Amino acid sequence: MLLPCFTEKYRTDVDMAEKEYPEYPYCFGKLENVFPMGENGLRNTPESCMVCIYKTECLRSVMAKTEGLKVRNEKVDRAYASGMMGFFERWSRKKDIHRKIRKKKPD
Repeated sequence: MLLPCFTEKYRTDVDMAEKEYPEYPYCFGKLENVFPMGENGLRNTPESCMVCIYKTECLRSVMAKTEGLKVRNEKVDRAYASGMMGFFERWSRKKDIHRKIRKKKPD
Protein backbone atom coordinates (compact mmCIF):
# COMPACT_ATOMS: atom_id res chain seq x y z
CA MET A 1 0.00 0.00 0.00
CA LEU A 2 1.40 3.36 -1.00
CA LEU A 3 0.74 6.30 1.22
CA PRO A 4 -0.31 9.66 -0.30
CA CYS A 5 2.98 11.36 0.52
CA PHE A 6 5.18 8.42 -0.47
CA THR A 7 5.31 7.22 -4.06
CA GLU A 8 7.71 4.99 -5.98
CA LYS A 9 9.93 7.82 -7.15
CA TYR A 10 10.71 8.77 -3.52
CA ARG A 11 11.89 5.25 -2.65
CA THR A 12 15.08 5.51 -4.68
CA ASP A 13 18.42 5.58 -2.93
CA VAL A 14 19.57 8.71 -4.73
CA ASP A 15 22.03 10.75 -2.73
CA MET A 16 20.30 14.06 -1.98
CA ALA A 17 23.63 15.91 -2.26
CA GLU A 18 23.84 14.89 -5.93
CA LYS A 19 20.37 16.21 -6.73
CA GLU A 20 20.43 19.93 -7.28
CA TYR A 21 16.65 20.39 -6.97
CA PRO A 22 14.88 17.51 -5.22
CA GLU A 23 11.32 16.75 -6.27
CA TYR A 24 9.10 17.16 -3.25
CA PRO A 25 5.70 15.49 -2.77
CA TYR A 26 2.57 17.53 -3.41
CA CYS A 27 1.97 18.00 0.34
CA PHE A 28 5.42 19.44 1.10
CA GLY A 29 5.26 22.51 3.31
CA LYS A 30 1.46 22.66 3.63
CA LEU A 31 0.47 23.02 7.28
CA GLU A 32 -2.94 21.36 7.05
CA ASN A 33 -1.45 18.32 5.26
CA VAL A 34 1.69 17.72 7.32
CA PHE A 35 0.64 19.03 10.75
CA PRO A 36 -3.18 19.05 10.89
CA MET A 37 -5.28 19.88 13.93
CA GLY A 38 -6.42 16.71 15.65
CA GLU A 39 -9.80 15.97 17.19
CA ASN A 40 -8.44 16.83 20.64
CA GLY A 41 -7.39 20.34 19.59
CA LEU A 42 -3.69 19.48 19.27
CA ARG A 43 -1.67 19.25 16.08
CA ASN A 44 -0.38 15.80 15.10
CA THR A 45 1.76 14.49 12.28
CA PRO A 46 -0.23 11.94 10.22
CA GLU A 47 1.00 8.37 9.75
CA SER A 48 1.52 8.98 6.02
CA CYS A 49 4.23 11.53 6.85
CA MET A 50 6.16 9.21 9.17
CA VAL A 51 7.58 7.20 6.27
CA CYS A 52 8.36 10.17 4.04
CA ILE A 53 12.06 10.95 3.62
CA TYR A 54 11.31 14.69 3.61
CA LYS A 55 9.33 14.83 6.87
CA THR A 56 11.89 16.80 8.93
CA GLU A 57 12.67 19.25 6.15
CA CYS A 58 8.95 19.62 5.43
CA LEU A 59 7.98 20.42 9.04
CA ARG A 60 10.88 22.86 9.33
CA SER A 61 9.77 24.66 6.18
CA VAL A 62 6.20 24.95 7.51
CA MET A 63 7.38 26.30 10.85
CA ALA A 64 9.58 28.88 9.11
CA LYS A 65 6.56 30.37 7.31
CA THR A 66 3.78 32.59 8.66
CA GLU A 67 1.79 29.41 9.33
CA GLY A 68 4.48 28.36 11.81
CA LEU A 69 3.94 31.57 13.73
CA LYS A 70 0.24 30.75 13.95
CA VAL A 71 1.17 27.37 15.45
CA ARG A 72 3.35 29.14 18.01
CA ASN A 73 0.45 31.47 18.78
CA GLU A 74 -1.75 28.43 19.48
CA LYS A 75 0.97 27.05 21.77
CA VAL A 76 1.06 30.30 23.77
CA ASP A 77 -2.73 30.22 24.15
CA ARG A 78 -2.63 26.62 25.42
CA ALA A 79 0.14 27.45 27.92
CA TYR A 80 -1.84 30.42 29.25
CA ALA A 81 -5.07 28.43 29.49
CA SER A 82 -3.32 25.68 31.47
CA GLY A 83 -1.76 28.17 33.89
CA MET A 84 1.83 27.56 32.77
CA MET A 85 2.21 31.15 31.63
CA GLY A 86 1.20 34.42 33.23
CA PHE A 87 -0.64 37.35 31.65
CA PHE A 88 2.40 39.54 30.95
CA GLU A 89 4.45 36.70 29.47
CA ARG A 90 1.51 35.76 27.23
CA TRP A 91 1.04 39.38 26.19
CA SER A 92 4.75 39.77 25.40
CA ARG A 93 4.99 36.57 23.37
CA LYS A 94 1.80 37.24 21.42
CA LYS A 95 3.00 40.77 20.65
CA ASP A 96 6.31 39.38 19.37
CA ILE A 97 4.53 36.78 17.24
CA HIS A 98 2.18 39.37 15.73
CA ARG A 99 5.14 41.62 14.89
CA LYS A 100 6.82 38.74 13.08
CA ILE A 101 3.60 37.92 11.21
CA ARG A 102 3.25 41.55 10.05
CA LYS A 103 6.92 41.59 9.04
CA LYS A 104 6.54 38.45 6.91
CA LYS A 105 3.32 39.55 5.18
CA PRO A 106 3.90 41.49 1.95
CA ASP A 107 2.23 44.92 1.87
